[in-house]
Amino acid sequence: MAAAVYAQPGSGARFDWGLSGAAELGRVCAVLVVVDVLSFTTAVEIAVGRGMRVHPFPWGEQAADYARRVGAVAAVGRRQMTPEHPWSLSPAALATAPVVADLVLPSPNGSAISAAASATGLPVVAACLRNARAVGRWLRRHGYGSKDAPVGVVASGERWPDGTLRPSVEDQLGAASVLDALSGVPGGLSVEAAMALAALASTPDVPAAVRGCVSGRELIEGGFAADVEVAVRMDASEVVPLLRQGVFAAA
Repeated sequence: MAAAVYAQPGSGARFDWGLSGAAELGRVCAVLVVVDVLSFTTAVEIAVGRGMRVHPFPWGEQAADYARRVGAVAAVGRRQMTPEHPWSLSPAALATAPVVADLVLPSPNGSAISAAASATGLPVVAACLRNARAVGRWLRRHGYGSKDAPVGVVASGERWPDGTLRPSVEDQLGAASVLDALSGVPGGLSVEAAMALAALASTPDVPAAVRGCVSGRELIEGGFAADVEVAVRMDASEVVPLLRQGVFAAA
């Protein structure tokens, strides 16, 4: 099969999964939308909405070193939070943490994908259930969604213990919510995007699905139910975080 086929040519809105999918769509799309509902892009939306600039960074110990170099605060894992250092990947914690000018927010999925996409110079938008409609409106207002300026929507997914991609319910529904807001764009939806949208159409209660899926249950059972509740507040935000020169800020 010709490699060009993998990029879903001839459509204005396209859909794929993970780092490899983002790389493929990034070769041909005019803008990428990264979706990591639990919890990177939800955390970005919260932080940017409070006036913080968010630096995406792949998961790892080097994040703290990078934060020192750029004069930012490095977020830690949820279980590493302290009263003195309340900045983490937890959207609920970020909603009440002191506002800092710059926050390095590492994660193995959405943040790693965003950081890699940023290196290409392509515009990257962070979307979640909270701002999916606002993101869709922003994309359409700026002329994205035609065959000449296609949108690539990327569901980040989770990781199996061996590091391989585990497609996740919450990111498929989040990506489909963006695609729903793009329905009717001049270039139409790719088959892959249409199939993602069909999953959303057949889900009568999206918040309940996110609470009940593997990722949602993992957070709830781990004591982070508040993060899930923040994430499932659909269309609660008008914030559109746009990645410019390696930093997410309000578009």
